[in-house]
Amino acid sequence: MAAFSIATLLVLQERDSRRLALEQQLKSVPREVAAVEARIAAEKQAIEAAKAEWHGLESKKKLLEIEIQGAQGKAAKYRTQQLEVRKNDEYKALTHEIEATEALIGGFEEEELKVMYLIDEAKKRFAAAEAELKANISGHEARIRTLRERETQAQGELKVAEEAVAAARPGVPEPHLKIYDRLAVKPGHPVCVNVYGGKCGGCHLKVPTHIEVLAKTGLEIATCDQCGRIAYWQP
Repeated sequence: MAAFSIATLLVLQERDSRRLALEQQLKSVPREVAAVEARIAAEKQAIEAAKAEWHGLESKKKLLEIEIQGAQGKAAKYRTQQLEVRKNDEYKALTHEIEATEALIGGFEEEELKVMYLIDEAKKRFAAAEAELKANISGHEARIRTLRERETQAQGELKVAEEAVAAARPGVPEPHLKIYDRLAVKPGHPVCVNVYGGKCGGCHLKVPTHIEVLAKTGLEIATCDQCGRIAYWQP
Protein backbone atom coordinates (compact mmCIF):
# COMPACT_ATOMS: atom_id res chain seq x y z
CA MET A 1 0.00 0.00 0.00
CA ALA A 2 1.14 3.55 -0.72
CA ALA A 3 2.81 5.47 2.09
CA PHE A 4 0.27 7.05 4.42
CA SER A 5 0.24 10.79 5.09
CA ILE A 6 -2.63 12.21 7.13
CA ALA A 7 -1.52 15.75 6.26
CA THR A 8 -2.52 15.40 2.59
CA LEU A 9 -5.88 13.90 3.57
CA LEU A 10 -6.56 16.69 6.05
CA VAL A 11 -5.83 19.31 3.37
CA LEU A 12 -8.20 17.53 0.98
CA GLN A 13 -10.86 17.21 3.68
CA GLU A 14 -10.69 20.91 4.52
CA ARG A 15 -11.03 21.92 0.88
CA ASP A 16 -13.71 19.33 0.18
CA SER A 17 -15.70 20.47 3.19
CA ARG A 18 -15.69 23.99 1.79
CA ARG A 19 -16.83 22.69 -1.60
CA LEU A 20 -19.65 20.62 -0.12
CA ALA A 21 -20.84 23.52 2.05
CA LEU A 22 -21.03 25.80 -1.00
CA GLU A 23 -22.94 23.16 -2.96
CA GLN A 24 -25.43 22.85 -0.11
CA GLN A 25 -25.74 26.63 0.03
CA LEU A 26 -26.49 26.79 -3.70
CA LYS A 27 -29.07 24.02 -3.40
CA SER A 28 -30.86 25.92 -0.65
CA VAL A 29 -31.21 29.17 -2.62
CA PRO A 30 -34.05 28.02 -4.95
CA ARG A 31 -36.00 26.70 -1.95
CA GLU A 32 -35.53 29.94 -0.04
CA VAL A 33 -36.50 32.03 -3.08
CA ALA A 34 -39.63 29.91 -3.57
CA ALA A 35 -40.58 30.37 0.09
CA VAL A 36 -40.16 34.16 -0.14
CA GLU A 37 -42.12 34.24 -3.42
CA ALA A 38 -44.93 32.33 -1.68
CA ARG A 39 -44.98 35.00 1.04
CA ILE A 40 -45.15 37.73 -1.63
CA ALA A 41 -48.08 35.93 -3.27
CA ALA A 42 -49.84 35.69 0.11
CA GLU A 43 -49.32 39.41 0.78
CA LYS A 44 -50.70 40.29 -2.67
CA GLN A 45 -53.65 37.99 -2.11
CA ALA A 46 -54.37 39.74 1.19
CA ILE A 47 -54.34 43.11 -0.60
CA GLU A 48 -56.75 41.78 -3.24
CA ALA A 49 -59.02 40.35 -0.52
CA ALA A 50 -59.21 43.74 1.21
CA LYS A 51 -59.89 45.42 -2.13
CA ALA A 52 -62.55 42.82 -3.01
CA GLU A 53 -64.37 43.49 0.29
CA TRP A 54 -64.47 47.21 -0.46
CA HIS A 55 -65.52 46.75 -4.10
CA GLY A 56 -68.17 44.21 -3.07
CA LEU A 57 -69.75 46.79 -0.78
CA GLU A 58 -69.60 49.39 -3.56
CA SER A 59 -71.46 46.97 -5.83
CA LYS A 60 -74.06 46.38 -3.13
CA LYS A 61 -74.55 50.15 -2.78
CA LYS A 62 -75.10 50.50 -6.52
CA LEU A 63 -77.71 47.74 -6.46
CA LEU A 64 -79.49 49.50 -3.61
CA GLU A 65 -79.43 52.74 -5.58
CA ILE A 66 -81.04 50.93 -8.50
CA GLU A 67 -83.69 49.46 -6.18
CA ILE A 68 -84.39 52.91 -4.70
CA GLN A 69 -84.67 54.49 -8.14
CA GLY A 70 -87.02 51.72 -9.27
CA ALA A 71 -89.22 52.08 -6.19
CA GLN A 72 -89.28 55.87 -6.55
CA GLY A 73 -90.39 55.43 -10.14
CA LYS A 74 -93.21 53.16 -9.02
CA ALA A 75 -94.31 55.64 -6.35
CA ALA A 76 -94.35 58.47 -8.92
CA LYS A 77 -96.39 56.28 -11.28
CA TYR A 78 -98.95 55.51 -8.53
CA ARG A 79 -99.28 59.23 -7.74
CA THR A 80 -99.93 60.02 -11.38
CA GLN A 81 -102.56 57.28 -11.50
CA GLN A 82 -104.26 58.76 -8.42
CA LEU A 83 -104.88 61.97 -10.32
CA GLU A 84 -106.68 60.04 -13.03
CA VAL A 85 -108.91 57.67 -11.03
CA ARG A 86 -112.53 58.54 -10.23
CA LYS A 87 -113.45 55.79 -7.78
CA ASN A 88 -112.67 56.09 -4.10
CA ASP A 89 -111.64 52.44 -3.66
CA GLU A 90 -109.16 52.74 -6.52
CA TYR A 91 -107.76 55.90 -4.96
CA LYS A 92 -107.37 54.12 -1.62
CA ALA A 93 -105.71 51.12 -3.26
CA LEU A 94 -103.16 53.40 -4.94
CA THR A 95 -102.59 55.20 -1.63
CA HIS A 96 -101.81 51.83 -0.05
CA GLU A 97 -99.37 51.00 -2.86
CA ILE A 98 -97.68 54.38 -2.48
CA GLU A 99 -97.30 53.91 1.28
CA ALA A 100 -95.93 50.39 0.84
CA THR A 101 -93.49 51.57 -1.81
CA GLU A 102 -92.34 54.51 0.34
CA ALA A 103 -91.77 52.08 3.24
CA LEU A 104 -89.75 49.92 0.88
CA ILE A 105 -87.72 52.97 -0.19
CA GLY A 106 -87.13 53.82 3.46
CA GLY A 107 -85.81 50.32 4.09
CA PHE A 108 -83.52 50.52 1.07
CA GLU A 109 -82.23 53.95 2.17
CA GLU A 110 -81.57 52.66 5.68
CA GLU A 111 -79.68 49.70 4.24
CA GLU A 112 -77.78 52.08 1.94
CA LEU A 113 -76.63 54.17 4.91
CA LYS A 114 -75.34 51.02 6.64
CA VAL A 115 -73.49 49.96 3.49
CA MET A 116 -71.99 53.45 3.10
CA TYR A 117 -70.64 53.19 6.65
CA LEU A 118 -69.23 49.75 5.91
CA ILE A 119 -67.62 51.12 2.73
CA ASP A 120 -65.83 53.83 4.72
CA GLU A 121 -64.57 51.21 7.18
CA ALA A 122 -63.51 48.87 4.36
CA LYS A 123 -61.64 51.73 2.65
CA LYS A 124 -59.74 52.42 5.86
CA ARG A 125 -58.88 48.74 6.29
CA PHE A 126 -57.78 48.49 2.68
CA ALA A 127 -55.58 51.59 2.91
CA ALA A 128 -53.92 50.33 6.11
CA ALA A 129 -53.51 46.80 4.78
CA GLU A 130 -52.19 47.98 1.42
CA ALA A 131 -49.53 50.20 3.02
CA GLU A 132 -48.37 47.48 5.42
CA LEU A 133 -48.47 44.65 2.91
CA LYS A 134 -46.69 46.64 0.21
CA ALA A 135 -43.94 47.38 2.73
CA ASN A 136 -43.76 43.65 3.48
CA ILE A 137 -43.59 42.85 -0.22
CA SER A 138 -40.77 45.36 -0.67
CA GLY A 139 -38.87 43.63 2.12
CA HIS A 140 -39.47 40.22 0.56
CA GLU A 141 -38.27 41.44 -2.83
CA ALA A 142 -35.10 42.79 -1.19
CA ARG A 143 -34.61 39.37 0.40
CA ILE A 144 -34.82 37.70 -3.03
CA ARG A 145 -32.26 40.11 -4.43
CA THR A 146 -29.95 39.27 -1.52
CA LEU A 147 -30.43 35.55 -2.16
CA ARG A 148 -29.64 35.96 -5.84
CA GLU A 149 -26.52 37.97 -5.02
CA ARG A 150 -25.49 35.27 -2.55
CA GLU A 151 -26.11 32.64 -5.21
CA THR A 152 -23.87 34.43 -7.72
CA GLN A 153 -21.14 34.87 -5.11
CA ALA A 154 -21.38 31.23 -4.03
CA GLN A 155 -21.11 30.07 -7.65
CA GLY A 156 -17.82 31.95 -7.99
CA GLU A 157 -16.57 30.62 -4.66
CA LEU A 158 -17.58 27.08 -5.63
CA LYS A 159 -15.50 27.26 -8.78
CA VAL A 160 -12.46 28.27 -6.73
CA ALA A 161 -13.19 25.53 -4.16
CA GLU A 162 -13.49 22.88 -6.88
CA GLU A 163 -10.13 23.95 -8.29
CA ALA A 164 -8.59 23.74 -4.81
CA VAL A 165 -9.99 20.22 -4.32
CA ALA A 166 -8.71 19.15 -7.74
CA ALA A 167 -5.24 20.45 -6.81
CA ALA A 168 -5.26 18.55 -3.50
CA ARG A 169 -6.38 15.15 -4.80
CA PRO A 170 -3.16 14.16 -6.68
CA GLY A 171 -1.24 14.39 -3.41
CA VAL A 172 -3.31 11.55 -1.90
CA PRO A 173 -2.42 7.94 -2.84
CA GLU A 174 -5.15 6.18 -4.84
CA PRO A 175 -5.99 3.50 -2.19
CA HIS A 176 -6.44 6.17 0.45
CA LEU A 177 -8.44 8.32 -1.97
CA LYS A 178 -10.89 5.46 -2.55
CA ILE A 179 -11.52 5.18 1.20
CA TYR A 180 -11.92 8.93 1.48
CA ASP A 181 -14.30 9.24 -1.51
CA ARG A 182 -16.54 6.49 -0.16
CA LEU A 183 -17.18 8.49 3.01
CA ALA A 184 -16.93 12.12 1.86
CA VAL A 185 -20.56 12.82 0.99
CA LYS A 186 -21.85 15.44 3.42
CA PRO A 187 -20.50 18.73 4.78
CA GLY A 188 -20.01 18.64 8.54
CA HIS A 189 -19.35 14.89 8.51
CA PRO A 190 -15.54 14.60 8.52
CA VAL A 191 -13.89 11.52 7.03
CA CYS A 192 -10.64 11.97 8.96
CA VAL A 193 -11.23 12.04 12.71
CA ASN A 194 -8.99 12.21 15.74
CA VAL A 195 -8.77 9.24 18.09
CA TYR A 196 -8.86 10.47 21.66
CA GLY A 197 -9.16 8.45 24.82
CA GLY A 198 -9.41 5.26 22.81
CA LYS A 199 -12.59 6.45 21.06
CA CYS A 200 -13.31 7.37 17.44
CA GLY A 201 -13.87 11.09 16.96
CA GLY A 202 -16.63 10.33 14.45
CA CYS A 203 -18.92 7.71 15.96
CA HIS A 204 -17.51 8.14 19.52
CA LEU A 205 -17.28 4.39 20.00
CA LYS A 206 -14.22 2.61 21.43
CA VAL A 207 -11.70 1.54 18.79
CA PRO A 208 -9.61 -1.65 19.05
CA THR A 209 -6.13 -1.22 20.48
CA HIS A 210 -4.38 -1.99 17.20
CA ILE A 211 -6.36 0.78 15.43
CA GLU A 212 -5.37 3.25 18.15
CA VAL A 213 -1.73 2.18 17.78
CA LEU A 214 -1.87 2.63 13.99
CA ALA A 215 -3.45 6.04 14.44
CA LYS A 216 -0.74 7.09 16.89
CA THR A 217 2.20 5.85 14.83
CA GLY A 218 0.80 7.26 11.61
CA LEU A 219 2.78 4.71 9.59
CA GLU A 220 -0.27 3.12 7.99
CA ILE A 221 -3.83 4.21 7.36
CA ALA A 222 -6.18 3.31 10.21
CA THR A 223 -9.96 3.12 9.89
CA CYS A 224 -12.59 2.79 12.58
CA ASP A 225 -14.12 -0.69 12.41
CA GLN A 226 -17.51 0.81 13.43
CA CYS A 227 -18.02 3.78 11.09
CA GLY A 228 -15.17 3.30 8.60
CA ARG A 229 -13.72 6.79 9.13
CA ILE A 230 -9.99 7.38 8.76
CA ALA A 231 -8.53 7.65 12.23
CA TYR A 232 -5.49 9.68 13.20
CA TRP A 233 -3.94 10.74 16.46
CA GLN A 234 -3.27 14.28 17.49
CA PRO A 235 -1.99 15.02 21.00
